[in-house]
Amino acid sequence: VQLQACGGGLVQAGGSVRLSCAFSGRTFSHYSTGWFRQAPGLEREFVAGISWSGNWPDYADSVKGRFIISRENAKNTVYLQMNSLKPEDTAIYSCAARSSTWMSVSSEDYNYWGQGTQVTVSS
Repeated sequence: VQLQACGGGLVQAGGSVRLSCAFSGRTFSHYSTGWFRQAPGLEREFVAGISWSGNWPDYADSVKGRFIISRENAKNTVYLQMNSLKPEDTAIYSCAARSSTWMSVSSEDYNYWGQGTQVTVSS
C-alpha cells in the first residue's frame, strides 16, 4: 500500500486549504483512513478519520466545525478540507490507512502512512 499526500502550503489565518491523499496498492474500500498532524516539539495527534464507506467521520475537538474529512472510493482518494485555519493548525499533516473498515483515533492502529505535507498558517 502507498499513500501520497499533497495540497499543503502557506495560508493566512482564516483561510482554507484542501489536502488530498491518493491510495494505491490494495482495494481502497477495504481500508478506513485518517489524518494526523505533528507540530514541532509536539506528539503526533489525531485530526480526523473516516470509515470505509465515507460515513461516520470523527474529528479532534480542536478542529470540529472547521475541518471536513471525506473520501471518494472510485478515485482511491481521501480529502481533508481545512477552513478557518489558525496559526496553531501549523503542522505536518499525514494521511494513514487502516486495514479495517472502521476508523480509529489512535495512530498505532494504522498500518500505512503517507509522507506528510506541511501546512503553515500565518497570523
